[in-house]
Formats: sequence, C-alpha cells, structure tokens
Amino acid sequence: MTTAESRSRHAASGSPDKLKVAIGSAVGTTVENYDFLAYGTAAALYFGTDFFPSEDKVVGVLLGFLTFGIGFAMRPLGGIIGGHLGDKYGRKPVLIGALFVMGISTVLIGLLPTYAQIGLAAPLLLTAIRIVQGLAFGAEWGGAILMTFEHAPWKKRGKYAAIPQIGVPLGVFLANIAFLLSAGLGNELAWRLPFMLSAVLIIAGLILRLKVSESPEFEDAKTAGILVKNPVWEVVKKDWRTVLRAIALRLAETGGFYVIVTYMLAYIEANEITGREVALTGLIAATGIGCFTTIMFGALSDRIGRKKVYLIGCLLTIAFAFPMFLLVNTGVPALIMLVYIIALPLIHDMLAGTQGAYFSELFDTNTRTSGASLGYQFSAAISGFIPFLATAAAVGLGWGGVAWIYVAVGVIGLIGVVTTRETWGPKERAEVDRIIALENQ
Repeated sequence: MTTAESRSRHAASGSPDKLKVAIGSAVGTTVENYDFLAYGTAAALYFGTDFFPSEDKVVGVLLGFLTFGIGFAMRPLGGIIGGHLGDKYGRKPVLIGALFVMGISTVLIGLLPTYAQIGLAAPLLLTAIRIVQGLAFGAEWGGAILMTFEHAPWKKRGKYAAIPQIGVPLGVFLANIAFLLSAGLGNELAWRLPFMLSAVLIIAGLILRLKVSESPEFEDAKTAGILVKNPVWEVVKKDWRTVLRAIALRLAETGGFYVIVTYMLAYIEANEITGREVALTGLIAATGIGCFTTIMFGALSDRIGRKKVYLIGCLLTIAFAFPMFLLVNTGVPALIMLVYIIALPLIHDMLAGTQGAYFSELFDTNTRTSGASLGYQFSAAISGFIPFLATAAAVGLGWGGVAWIYVAVGVIGLIGVVTTRETWGPKERAEVDRIIALENQ
C-alpha cells in the first residue's frame, strides 16, 4: 500500500484500534480526574479541620484551597516533561507513567496522618504529594487526547477527541459518589476512603493503557525522520502566540469549572444555604449527564466547526455568572441542582468537548503534544487558584466578587476564541474529502 493510499484510508476510517484507544484514554483520564478532583472536594469539606486547623473556619478552607492550587501550579512543568517525552519517544509510555505516579500519590493521601497526629509535618507531606500529583496530571492530558485524535477518522476527530474528555465529568461523578457514600462514616474515614478506593481504578486504567497501540501519526513522523530534538523549544519558538491563545481558551473552561465544582460546594456549606448532600447530588447529576454532552458537543464541532461551538460556550459563561448565584441563594434544592446542570453539562462541556480536537489541530504532529499540553496546563496553573481567589474575593465583596471572577474567565476565553483561527471549516472539510476520495479511485 502506498503512503497516499494509507493516508486516505486512515482519513476515512481511522486506525483499527481507534475505539480501543479512545476508551483506554477515557478510562485513564477518568482515573486521573477522580484522583486529582477528590482533593478539591476534601479540601472544601474536610482538610481545613484535619490539616489546617484554625479558629477561623475560612482560613482553614483558604489553606486547603491553596494546596489545591499548588498541585495545579506544577502542571505546566508536568506538561513540559510529558510533552517533550511524548513528541520525542511516543505518546503511550507517557500515559502509562503518568497514570502510575498519579495513582500512587493519591493512595498516599488517603493514608496520611493528620495535624492532630503529627503536627506541622502533616500539611507539609500533603503539599509534597500535591506537587507530585500536579506533575503527573500535567503529563497526562496531552498524550491521552493526542493518542485518540491521531487514531480517529479525520471527519470525526471532534467526537473521538471528546471521548477522553468525559474523564473530567466521570472522574468528578465517581469522586463525589464516593464522598456521598462515605459521608456517614465519620469525618476522617469519610475523606480517607475515596482516596484509597482509587487503587481499584488505577489497576483497571493501567491494564487498559498497556493494551493501547502507539499513535500512527507519531509512528509516521518517526519513520519520516521529522521528529525534532527539542519539541518544547520548537513550539515556543514558532508557535508561542498559539500557546497563549490556547491558554485563554482553556481559562474560560477550567476557571468556570472550579468555581462550580470546588468553590460552590464550600460556599453552600459555609453559608448554610442547604445541606451538603443537595450540592453533591446536583454535582453528581450534572457530571453524569456530562458523560454524554461532552461527546455530543465534540460531534457538533465536527458539523459546524470548533470555533462556533467554543464562541457560544464563552458567551454563555459570561451570561450565567450572576444568575447562577441568585439561584443558589434561594436555598431551593431543585434550583441549586439546576445550577449545576446548566453550568456543567451545558456550558462547561460545550468548551471541554471541543478542546481535544481544537487544540490538537492548532499544532503540527511533531510538536503537537508539547503545544497542546503547554496551553492546557499553563492555564490550569492559573485556574487551580480560582477556588482560593474566589474564597478571598467573597470575604471582601460577597458572592458578587466570585461572579465577577466567573465573568472574567469567560471574557478571557472570548478574546481567545475571537483571535484564534478556525481549524475545521469548509476548507478543511473539502481537503479531507479530497484525500478520502483517493481511496475510491
């Protein structure tokens, strides 16, 4: 088979392993997000007391969220390391290594002694483990998305690249199910058990990822001798503007996400608006729906383009900031659950479902993991401090200050999408149709 025939067949049908790769990547990202986001729930509900005791409850929550942000601050370094290794040696080894390190560090959190048991060493150990988690999570995303994107049929890359993205809602869903079920076990066991349960998920994820084949586009680039010696430097030198645009695009998604998933839980709890079970139930319902809407929006981007879907998502983020808090402040359980359903499966997943293909298409194959990871993870380093900033803003400005933070990340995303080119428009679709037509000649 000639190179042209192989390329046209891949464009039309994708690789034989495309579905296995997508599912394997999704299981891995689910484990990663379960592990990483379980910390956010624990920080909101438990860690202020067990690791950062203070006479002022807000100070304890602030310190818990600060260590949450430290994990995010390490993600760019993890993205640099993972991107470099993924573009130079392959996507698969990075995925396996990142998942293993993430799993071990998460189980260790569940085994940590508290401040009451060992004093200052407890929060120091917790912070050290968060740093390791951040490095592993930073290395994870680019490889998982790129593996799926590069195995997929070219006209369905939005849909396939959205499949690993369901790891975000599914990871949150499973983490909060674990916390909801363990809530009656007593304060300490209530947060330890969800972390220790991740050992089961990690084994399943590793088994699946070991069976995943390497990216065909990476193998083609390796055979053609077009791999670059230093992919991170190459993408910074040639595509730094695109990396900045990706950071702006990502901020709208992840900044808003952590206001809803992490800060809102602490806000409802601290202001005694309703029981934590209502918020957790709303979060569970929303993330369960999100497992389907994420893929739906990825598929929609295959039909109408990545830019249009992302633009609508950013506008909705800006529009929902103040109504979101007004609905929560009613204290009506149904309205609080509605907030989660609008903010996550509708607004957030419109952005998250489009990102996989959109970010991948902005960079060349030989620097794709590095470029996409840099944009994605540097944004995460900023947004990881959103719960901390939101808690601080609420002290001085009330919930209105947090709503303005939500507006701000939406505006930053809007600027990003306006200044970023469309990667899947009529021109690109016509070119793929031409390539696929070669197979039928």
